[in-house]
Amino acid sequence: MALRVDEQVIRGEIDNRTPGKVHGRLWLIGRDEPIRLELEGNPWRDLAGHLLRFTNPTPKAGPPEGLAEEQIGVVGDITASRKVKVPDISMDELMECYRKKEPFPWHWGNSLYLEWFSQRNGRVVIETTDFILELDDTAAWTMSEDDELEQRRANEAAMTGFMDRMLLAAGGEEEEEDEPQSKAEAEADAEAARMDTLLDRIQARMEREGHGDFEKIMHEERERMRRERGEPEPVITPEQEAENAKWIEEMNAICEQAVSEAEADKWKDEEPKRHPLIERTLEFAVRIHKEARDWLPEDCSAEHPLIHLMNGLTTASAKLGGALGMVDEDEWPPDALFAGNVLVRLKKARGYLHDALAGLDSADQENLANPGWRAFVRQETQEILGEVEILIAEVREVLAEEE
Repeated sequence: MALRVDEQVIRGEIDNRTPGKVHGRLWLIGRDEPIRLELEGNPWRDLAGHLLRFTNPTPKAGPPEGLAEEQIGVVGDITASRKVKVPDISMDELMECYRKKEPFPWHWGNSLYLEWFSQRNGRVVIETTDFILELDDTAAWTMSEDDELEQRRANEAAMTGFMDRMLLAAGGEEEEEDEPQSKAEAEADAEAARMDTLLDRIQARMEREGHGDFEKIMHEERERMRRERGEPEPVITPEQEAENAKWIEEMNAICEQAVSEAEADKWKDEEPKRHPLIERTLEFAVRIHKEARDWLPEDCSAEHPLIHLMNGLTTASAKLGGALGMVDEDEWPPDALFAGNVLVRLKKARGYLHDALAGLDSADQENLANPGWRAFVRQETQEILGEVEILIAEVREVLAEEE
C-alpha cells in the first residue's frame, strides 16, 4: 500500500542535475522542517537533468502519520508528462455521474507523478494535476528515448531489489532473535515473506498501470519472481495431479461438513467464542489511544514516542485478531493445517508489542506523560506479550508433533 502525501504538500522541489541521483525537499502543512529526499536513480526523460519546483495552491491540513523526515531509497516513476483524464466538473457532480452511470466532461492533462521507495516508509507517491510547476530552462544533462526505456527498466529492477533487501533484512533481524524451531515454521516464515514481496509488487504495478487486470499482473509478477530467484519452472507429474485432486476432494468434504454443522447449530443463536486475548489487546489499545492523546503536542511528528507506542499496540491487536480469529477458543491449539499461518501472525504481533515497548522506553527517557501511567502501560503490555509467547510455544508444539 502506497503512502500518498500530495494533499498535504505546500511546495517542493526535485533535483536530478547529478546523473543517478535525485535530491528533493517537501514542505508539508504542520511541519516546520522540510522532508528531505536522497534517492538513487533518474526520473523520466522530461525531468532528467532538471530542477523542478512545484507549489500546491490548495494544501490540506493534517500531515500524513508516519512519514519520516529523511526519505532515503530508490526512484520509482518520476515524471510531469503522464497523461490523465481530468474531470471538468466538481467532485460532487462527478460522484453523481458515477451513481447514475452517466458520462462526464473531461480533458487530457499532464499529471505530476513522483514515486519512490524509502527505507522508513516503503512506497511513497505524489500524484496530482493541480500543482503549479516551474522547470529550469536548461538540462544539466540529457537522456535519449532509448536511455529512458533502459532507465525505466533499471528503476523497476532497483525498486524490486530494494523491497527484497528490506524484507530480507527484516527477516534476518527476526531470525537472529528467534530462529524457527521446525522445518514447518521456517517454511511458513519464508512463504509469508514471499507473499509480502509479491503483493507489494502487484500493488505497485496496478497503481502505476491504472489498476489493470489483477490476475494477469499476479501471474506475471509471480513468474518474474520465480525467474529472479533461479527457481525451476513447476512441473506437475500425473502422480502429483492425482494427489492434488485427492486433497481437493478431502478439503471439499471438510468444508461441506463444516457448513452442515454450522447450519445445524444455527438454532443456538450463539456467537463463536473468540480467544480472550483478542478482546483484551484491542480494548487496551483503544484505551491507550484515548489517554495518550492528552500528552501529545498539537504539532507532534510521527516519530513521537507515544505515537510509536499507540501504533505498536494497535497493529499488534490487529495481528492477534488475524491469528486467533482463525480458530475458536474451544479448538485451541490450532490444527497443523493452519498452525504455520497462525504462528507467522503471532510472531508479527509479538514484534509490534516490542515496538510499543521501545516507544515506551523513549517516553521514559524523555519523561513524557505520567510516570504512574507509563508503569501501568508497561505492565499490561508485558503481560500481553507473555500471553503471546505462551501461544507461540503451544503452536510450535503442534508443528513439532506434526513433523
